[in-house]
Amino acid sequence: MIGTRIRALRTARGLTVTELARRAEVSTALISQVERELADPSLVTVRKIARALDVPLFSLFEESEPEDVAVVRRESRMRVQSPGGVAYSRISPGRGRLEMMQGVLSPGGASAAEPWSHPSEECALVTAGRLVVEVAGTEYALSEGDSCYFDSRLPHRYVNPYDESAEFVISVTPPGY
Repeated sequence: MIGTRIRALRTARGLTVTELARRAEVSTALISQVERELADPSLVTVRKIARALDVPLFSLFEESEPEDVAVVRRESRMRVQSPGGVAYSRISPGRGRLEMMQGVLSPGGASAAEPWSHPSEECALVTAGRLVVEVAGTEYALSEGDSCYFDSRLPHRYVNPYDESAEFVISVTPPGY
């Protein structure tokens, strides 16, 4: 499914497999295997491919044409797990200028190994536990009910140095990569 979507976007943009691989900074073989559904790319790789195709990350998982009104049922949410201990489920339908995700970050986990940036604005609301939001080298400790808004062009990531899982909701506009 994701490979088919990547191939469709690549060909619509007139890119070769080699050109997409170069832009995404991954191997040509990996792009080829992903497009043929022979390999499951990591979240980091999918993020690189989305950035190279200039599309929001979750748009690579879309299967159908958008509707005027979308209801996203909890059991039908798109889910992505990162190796750093964060699991995201998309609350919004994955189109338009706003993306909302629910995140669960394991104790000791981080959303990324290193802070990263993308051209968006972001707001995170902690719904359970505690969370540290790193933005441009400064750490902001949040508790349940606290929120943090920032310019996503600043390098950032979410960190959970605590002994319990953190649950949070993120709103990103326009959708990030």
